[in-house]
Amino acid sequence: MRLILLGPPGAGKGTQATRVAEKYGIPQLSTGDMLRVAVSAGSPIGLRAKAVMESGALVSDEIVQGIIDDRIGEPDAKSGFILDGFPRTLAQAEALDEMLARKGLKIDAAIELTVDAEKLVSRIINRAAEAKAAGRPVRKDDDPEIFRTRLAAYFRETAAVTPYYAAKGVLRFVDGMASIAEVAGAIDAILAPLE
Repeated sequence: MRLILLGPPGAGKGTQATRVAEKYGIPQLSTGDMLRVAVSAGSPIGLRAKAVMESGALVSDEIVQGIIDDRIGEPDAKSGFILDGFPRTLAQAEALDEMLARKGLKIDAAIELTVDAEKLVSRIINRAAEAKAAGRPVRKDDDPEIFRTRLAAYFRETAAVTPYYAAKGVLRFVDGMASIAEVAGAIDAILAPLE
């Protein structure tokens, strides 16, 4: 089962991708996590990505596609995976299809978590406050101004990915503003026929 989870930053993609990965025994491929690991490791690709990520801008297609292509080829991704945070642009969606086609694979479903943008900003401000209160570091991209920049970039660039997957007949929508359990139930209903 090869899945894509779409939706703006803070929509709950990471939470749901983790749950789906555990339930279906497939790896969660989060570009954000993979990039953060590369940044903290100080790898060449991590150093290139660091400045871009901290500004709130999107990392280049070249960097992200290289990370994804390598990761899809790893043994634990052979039976499937869930992509969280990729593709973010139409060019990335097309490149992903080309990558998968070279391997004789295709996307089974693209699930978009739909959200109310203003409520989403409040959600992120609360997430940052909860992290501070719990003594955990606040992610740089949870700063309200950086988050607004990322949100604007999503609606400007990533929203074009939705019609691409709709045209392929694999796009499904889930209300990302519902409770975590309700979102999970809706995703499970979409995935049940794919098992």
